Amino acid sequence: MTSHAQLSSVPEAAPEQAPVLAMHNIRHAYGHHLAVEDVGLEVRQGEVVCLLGPSGCGKTTLLRIVAGLEVLQQGRVDLNGVPIGRPGKAHVPPEKRNVGLAFQDSALFPHLSVLQNVTFGLEALPVRERRRRALELLEQLGMGRYAETYPHMLSGGQQQRVALARALAPAPRLMLLDEPFSSLDARLRDRIRDDTLHVLKKVGAGALLVTHDPEEAMFMADRIALMRDGHIVQMGTPRELYCAPVDPFVVTFFGEVNELEGVVRRGRVDTPVGEVLAPALAEGSRARVMIRPEALRVVALDETPADHHSHVIMAKLLGRTSLLHICAHGAGGREDHLHARVPGVFLPEEGQPITVRLDPSQVFVFPADPGATAGP
Repeated sequence: MTSHAQLSSVPEAAPEQAPVLAMHNIRHAYGHHLAVEDVGLEVRQGEVVCLLGPSGCGKTTLLRIVAGLEVLQQGRVDLNGVPIGRPGKAHVPPEKRNVGLAFQDSALFPHLSVLQNVTFGLEALPVRERRRRALELLEQLGMGRYAETYPHMLSGGQQQRVALARALAPAPRLMLLDEPFSSLDARLRDRIRDDTLHVLKKVGAGALLVTHDPEEAMFMADRIALMRDGHIVQMGTPRELYCAPVDPFVVTFFGEVNELEGVVRRGRVDTPVGEVLAPALAEGSRARVMIRPEALRVVALDETPADHHSHVIMAKLLGRTSLLHICAHGAGGREDHLHARVPGVFLPEEGQPITVRLDPSQVFVFPADPGATAGP
């Protein structure tokens, strides 16, 4: 989806406690391709929920169903407690859903000024009130001084801010955002999504954001629904998904990991960087150990130990952190090439002997055989 529009006017809201958006048992297929299967989620007033996942996982399909751009095939969709989607029932069109939309392409009207673009969906209000509301939103998004400017005179980032103001102007209870920052360069993207988050929280709208960027999801979201192949793999707060993943896919989606294998002995797995607890795995079973680079605590040694020792292969400064390639020596002469991420500037020389300690909070153990029982 690469357009932007404002959708307006919906049936009056149900009681206050109802979620802004409730989706139940959603299933959607394009021909023989099943895009979404048995998906349910809620968005409450003032909450930002992110649909996160790789391309083709079904997140944009869900957004289009909520917007009314796809006719619901199976399941139920409620907006403010009012049914807007039932299979076989009359389809509530997009313009009747009181939903704000912001997509990748700002799609502003080129013949209208910035102010006119933002007031476009406010015909029901008096002229003075239209202008006041539009200018207020533009000021919040740092675009007040461009009110009389035309879209072609703005940068891509500025156009995106105007598009957001236009979507928020009619005060929708729910905002739908489909990769709205993906076309912007990194520094501008960071600044605009920060402004967007503050404005969403200030106006109190619920928001459903589609993104493939895990860092963006963690920054923007109160809760994240991580999707794969049309299903939600895990839903929870950013901290829950990062620190308590339920599946190896969840671990790897949030960044690089070191992967090792071992055998469970007395509820533990021995690795070159220390023992890892695996109480939920069967004795003698093979385990998949996933270690985030920041879980490795590296200490340089003044002298080379007489026995086998771990050492630095390469060190690279990445700005806020240093990335170390290390050779970790384990029992029986085992060697593993691991990556460690260290805060600040830490650039030991190639061959520098080190000891490596493990932060168990960033280590995750799963069965090497996916059909077996997983551990914490």
